[in-house]
Amino acid sequence: MTTHSIDFRIYYEDTDAGGIVYHARYLAFAERARTEAIRSLGMPASSLQEEYGLVFVVRDARLAYKMPLKLDDIVTVTTRLIDLRAASCRLDQLCTRGDDICAQVEVGLACVKVSDGRPARFPPLWRDLLQKLAPKG
Repeated sequence: MTTHSIDFRIYYEDTDAGGIVYHARYLAFAERARTEAIRSLGMPASSLQEEYGLVFVVRDARLAYKMPLKLDDIVTVTTRLIDLRAASCRLDQLCTRGDDICAQVEVGLACVKVSDGRPARFPPLWRDLLQKLAPKG
């Protein structure tokens, strides 16, 4: 696997008064897509905490809006790994409607200990798992 894609329908709750997807909703779509990407690799995100006492936290995020999404549209969020380090990773997430790119989210995630919030290396199993989202070659 080099990417993970998932579809979401746009509902009233996702839109602003003008019927356009509210800007912050893109972060919610990206969060759900990241969670499902990890789950599709065979591991729910909750097991990182349950088994290792570690969690992912968003360290930074950059959003670039290209074209608006509207009520009843289907948005496809495609997630791919662009950088993997000892205790952090960077993901690129494209929000598309058909062939149109509507938004791009680049998010940096850090792996931290639940006990004290300090950075921690990804366990080898999780490094291998995340690596599956990297482009081949």
